[in-house]
Amino acid sequence: MKQTVTLAGLAVTNILLTLLLQWYVVTELGVGAETDALFASMAVPQLILSIVSTSLTHVLVPLLTTQGENTFQENAWTFLLSIAGLFAILALIFGAGASYWVPWLFPGFDRAGQELAVRLTRIQLTGVVLTASVAVLWSVSYAREKFIWVELSPVLAGAAALLVMSRTLPQFGIVAAAWAIVLRTALQVVMLLPALGWPRPRWRSPAIKEAWRRLRPLLLGASYYRTDSLVDRYLSSLTGTGGLSLFYISQQIYGVANYVLEKAIAAPMVPLLAQKASAGDWASFRAAFHRRLFWMGLLTIAGYGLFILIGESALTLLIGRGGVTRGNVHTLWILMIALAGFLIGGAMGQITSSTFYAMGDTQTPTRLSVINYTVYIPFKFVAFMRYGLIGLAVVTTLYYFVNLLVQIVLLERLNLRKMHMHSMREGMI
Repeated sequence: MKQTVTLAGLAVTNILLTLLLQWYVVTELGVGAETDALFASMAVPQLILSIVSTSLTHVLVPLLTTQGENTFQENAWTFLLSIAGLFAILALIFGAGASYWVPWLFPGFDRAGQELAVRLTRIQLTGVVLTASVAVLWSVSYAREKFIWVELSPVLAGAAALLVMSRTLPQFGIVAAAWAIVLRTALQVVMLLPALGWPRPRWRSPAIKEAWRRLRPLLLGASYYRTDSLVDRYLSSLTGTGGLSLFYISQQIYGVANYVLEKAIAAPMVPLLAQKASAGDWASFRAAFHRRLFWMGLLTIAGYGLFILIGESALTLLIGRGGVTRGNVHTLWILMIALAGFLIGGAMGQITSSTFYAMGDTQTPTRLSVINYTVYIPFKFVAFMRYGLIGLAVVTTLYYFVNLLVQIVLLERLNLRKMHMHSMREGMI
């Protein structure tokens, strides 16, 4: 309980710093073309982070948890160098072609907005290698149950980035905000890197082969269904100046809650479940899964109910100043009410997905997400064309709840089957 409270506190502080970075930009510059360009420029780097960080965490943590110290460090360095090299190449390719794909991705921007988005995107892409490296370093620290330092490092880095931004934004404008985001990631790498030690990599380690085997379906599937964020920004760029910023902020605020709950409840669960699965203790495995799912659901539903009651007043207090109008705040509140599934279904889905991954099963949740996403995309376009941003938010809610329900049903069947097989083997012995 003490660790959970500490992790939740650090995660809350980290997210508050993230919001402060964005809040400072929005209140200083207002909700408009510059903030639209900044949040658009973050689309591809954030997509990479969402694909790589979740995939690596769910694969590397169970895999590294049971390894000895020497083998652990050698494999960790191998993963880090492999991922960093891969994404350095991707960053160069995306950066070289940014002037072509950025205007296509955000057709609602005028020419000046597209040019600014291209410039900011190239800045953000310099941090892609750092972002991918942080994902590996997070996984390494989780595997050694160093949860506190993982959550403390972005807090320290975020505070430094906020200080730099406050000094440079008035002089250099939105470009300073883009560089401050890159700086924050760089500082995290510097702080987490010593945990790896300095052994030589093992390029032909069996653990490396097993990790790539498990990662392959995750990366391929996530590279498809995680483009959901790009679709959202493509559509929201068509709503006029400020629309993209408001929809992005609504998701970010809920992302804050999901991030806190993931770090406090879902992430510490993975090593525990991996050990129970390895020992064949499926009854305890199922009980631990149910317990975490219940608490995640209870907390998110209670939080959503509280937001309905006081959300608009809280948003007004937090960001309703400077360049943010009362109309902006009201639109943001309505969008967040419509995005209930993003909060509740998204947070509970972290528990169900993590449970699959702790069992070494990366294919089932990936396959489910791919199928649901394929069905959901046409509805997203239809809802947006008919009802605008509200329609987009409602369909997003339905997607998260359907995905959660299907995962719960499959997990129950799988857990019960494993418990039955285990009891049969015990009876034979």
